[in-house]
Amino acid sequence: MSLFSWMGAGGVSEADVRSEVWKLGGRHRGEPLAGALEELKAADLSAERAQLLRACVKILRKG
Repeated sequence: MSLFSWMGAGGVSEADVRSEVWKLGGRHRGEPLAGALEELKAADLSAERAQLLRACVKILRKG
């Protein structure tokens, strides 16, 4: 099972991830991976947002 097929099954699309990586880079001065990891630590994080951020981390670590 590929990463994007796994994400699609959980409600996160490839387009959602690409968009969020772009936004993370903007919010975190060009460091989307560090930004995603930082945002995952938030106490008030919804399950959907956490799933999106985890998908971003997987893609960014894959390089």
